[in-house]
Amino acid sequence: MENEKLIHPFKPIIFKDSKILILGTFPSIKSFENNFYYSHPKNQFWKILSLIFNEKEPKSIEEKIEFLKRHKIALWDSICECKRSKGNSRDDNLTDIKPCPIEDFLKKYPNIKKVAVTSRLAEKVIKKHFKNLNPIYLPSPSPLNARINLQEKVKKWKKLLQLM
Repeated sequence: MENEKLIHPFKPIIFKDSKILILGTFPSIKSFENNFYYSHPKNQFWKILSLIFNEKEPKSIEEKIEFLKRHKIALWDSICECKRSKGNSRDDNLTDIKPCPIEDFLKKYPNIKKVAVTSRLAEKVIKKHFKNLNPIYLPSPSPLNARINLQEKVKKWKKLLQLM
């Protein structure tokens, strides 16, 4: 199957008072279809955050943006351009990777105190292209990461982000 060149379809979600930047890898096919981050119905990203903050899980894009704003979380991805074969959202299917301009972004938003990543590929991209950044690795919320259960992910995220 031929690889398709893709450009990141969403702008970063950021607020003046955001303190944490969470970076994914690149939007899944479902996220492209739904026009928002972490939109695969089995992805646990929004569920993990809602459990950490003891809130109802946001469902609509507007609720998700408001949730991020309320908790001073910025959201983006580490890859802004890549190729992948059609029909496969797995990180190991991404090639010809071009990173997002994370350092420029952080200069523009100096309130960001922590940078976290939700995949090993995002971590690898950040460490390769941005030597001054040392991101916190959060266990992937992807449905493909079944090695640890939801409660363990919540516990690890909470500890690593030092929330509450």
